[in-house]
Amino acid sequence: MVHSMTASGVPDPSGLLPDFSFAGYYCGEQPIPDLPVACDVRGFGAIGDGLSDDTGAFQRAIAATAAGAILVPAGRYLIRDILTIGRSGVVLRGEGGEASVLVFDRHLTDVQPNWGATTEGRRTSNYSWAGGFVRIAGDLRVRPLHDIVEESSRGSYAVQVASTAGLAPGQWVTVQVDYDAGGTLASFLYAGDPGNVSLLRDRFVRQPVRIAAIDVRSGQVRLDRPLRFATRQAWSPRLCAMDPTVTGSGVEQLGFEFPALPYRGHFTELGFNAIALDQVAHCWVRDVRIRNAESGIFVTAIHCTLEDVTISGANPIQDPEQHGTPGGCIGHHAIMIGGGGASDNLVRGFDIQNCYIHDLTVDHSTAGNVFSAGRGRDMSLDHHRAANHANLFTSIDCGLGNRPWFCGGGHNLGRQSGAWNTMWNLRAAKPLDPPPPGWGPAAMLVTGLDAPVLPDNLHAAQLARRLAQSAT
Repeated sequence: MVHSMTASGVPDPSGLLPDFSFAGYYCGEQPIPDLPVACDVRGFGAIGDGLSDDTGAFQRAIAATAAGAILVPAGRYLIRDILTIGRSGVVLRGEGGEASVLVFDRHLTDVQPNWGATTEGRRTSNYSWAGGFVRIAGDLRVRPLHDIVEESSRGSYAVQVASTAGLAPGQWVTVQVDYDAGGTLASFLYAGDPGNVSLLRDRFVRQPVRIAAIDVRSGQVRLDRPLRFATRQAWSPRLCAMDPTVTGSGVEQLGFEFPALPYRGHFTELGFNAIALDQVAHCWVRDVRIRNAESGIFVTAIHCTLEDVTISGANPIQDPEQHGTPGGCIGHHAIMIGGGGASDNLVRGFDIQNCYIHDLTVDHSTAGNVFSAGRGRDMSLDHHRAANHANLFTSIDCGLGNRPWFCGGGHNLGRQSGAWNTMWNLRAAKPLDPPPPGWGPAAMLVTGLDAPVLPDNLHAAQLARRLAQSAT
């Protein structure tokens, strides 16, 4: 059963409607900065004629920039290797997605082969679900601090720890629990209705939080937001330090262009992938245009924002599987969030102009992510199994409306959707039906399919409400 309701949007942390207001760059509490220009890629030898190999110039510019924006003036820049931003406060900035364009003529597999296999054992490139030519990459540096010694329920704002040593108000930490052999955590994340999870091999579930207050005498640590899961002792609950090596970096005002080659179908991808955010926090991608990619953006990060992203293509379609949409798909994933403890990211203002097998994806225990105020040609809201939970899709135009519930994910990794996922005000060219039976547990919220409900954009309303409360 899938719930539908008309509501004010006020969170009920222990009930059906989570608090999604903390998603994105620094929880939406400060704007993404405009960093001053530190250098220009042309000063490192970039030509920008679309024919000369400008890879080395970009790599030298990135290596030489300690902080600030690396300007990419209008032009077409041939890039033939991976560009990695691996420090805080560095931005790769063009002069607009139509003006400053990075051009790619080879796959990631040509640059750095990375072969693997699907859950069913089919050999495929790992670039089918990860990696990008432009990467913001670091290490979240999550390490255990103190065991949580008593159970706190889902929705609680406090945990009881064995010691408060080394803790301070305002500190970023994570609350972490482990999957158990008996499958009780998996069952919890599906609200008691997981389906078959016999192949679910995720190791942990993590929620980033800030410490609001500490009671040294009792060992109680108060958090700035409600818990998305309980802290049962069977799941080895603990408070962990989080000290990411990369924050405050971004990619903006750039175009990405790949050859318009025929798309050969699911799991044939070799890595025409644009951007990856990997194990970083409080970073961003904004005002980018991606053309002809096999996959657009992969996010395995925390509290990052993607905004004003347009993904399109002229790829001839030679995929015999139509994946639920007339005319077929031009690639695998448009935007995917999942794996590596990814959570609390915000994707807003997206425009996916051609169909991907999976347009918007949440996967592998990811939670707290928000997809807001975007549109697609025939949108797939891909809940990719593996206990994704408490994610929000709000104020989205699903285009033709043939496949909002079309999903992927390997066999025996649980139902498509975990608990507390929320679909709020989805619209399309035709009436949308609710998810089919068995798609997820009863503890989901699907509302605004047949008629809009208030507020129109749940994330925007929850954020405005929280910021107003904190100001008083």
